[in-house]
Amino acid sequence: MQKTKIKKIAAVTMARNDEFFLSRWVEYYGRELGPENLYIILDGTDQRAPKNAKDVNIIKLEHTDMSRAAGDKYRIGKVSDMATELFKKYDIVIGCDSDEFLIVDPRTKKSLQEYLSELRYKTTVSGLGLDVGQNMKTEKKLNTKQPILNQRKYALLSTRYTKPVVLFRPARWGSGFHHVKGHNFHIDNNLYLLHFGAVDMEMLISKATRRGPDWVNHLRRRGNGTINMVSNKPAHDETYIKRARLVQRICRPIYAIGKPGMLKIKWVIKIPTRFKQTRI
Repeated sequence: MQKTKIKKIAAVTMARNDEFFLSRWVEYYGRELGPENLYIILDGTDQRAPKNAKDVNIIKLEHTDMSRAAGDKYRIGKVSDMATELFKKYDIVIGCDSDEFLIVDPRTKKSLQEYLSELRYKTTVSGLGLDVGQNMKTEKKLNTKQPILNQRKYALLSTRYTKPVVLFRPARWGSGFHHVKGHNFHIDNNLYLLHFGAVDMEMLISKATRRGPDWVNHLRRRGNGTINMVSNKPAHDETYIKRARLVQRICRPIYAIGKPGMLKIKWVIKIPTRFKQTRI
């Protein structure tokens, strides 16, 4: 059998005031792809790269205050521009937020680079979105010195994070990497996008503190949607992962046929223990 040629793969993100997740992003993607193939756009010349980013490509841009919508468009434009430039020397480009980790199911016994090198999608591919949250009834405050998946067991199956973060040729992402402009999405059977934005309530409160007391009060009063779900809904086994993938492949929101839908179904699953092998 002919051995698959390993392709050159780059990963790019853009971040501001996000040292914890950015250092984890560097650690994970650096291990999978090599740190010299990582590209971080820092939003602000005052921003410092993570301590473990010595061999990573760092680009600093002047920061401009914008509305959330304008900022999202600005950031995704910069990342898409970077991806287009990277295709001059790379075969595949991954683009995602610093708290998002594209993993290949450990059952394949393949690295992310090996697995992506074997795929034959034309333009883009998505992993199934798992929005990992803290179960406030059973899980303690996150120990930032330990792997996250050793401390968090539950996730919401979320169309919001079934993102086409992998490009096989130049294309333009929409805001937040939620779609690729002018192209359909394809959900691979062995890829998952893990989102960790709701992985710790204290982190969310700390972040909200910088935005003002109203945000803190809102969090303390109403909680976080994902955290509330994983704390209060029953957790299903991974057969529901297959069900969710099927539903998302078939269903499309009327207002966004280029994105997956899930008929407003909210399923919480217990994260397969083998995912700990990713060391995230």
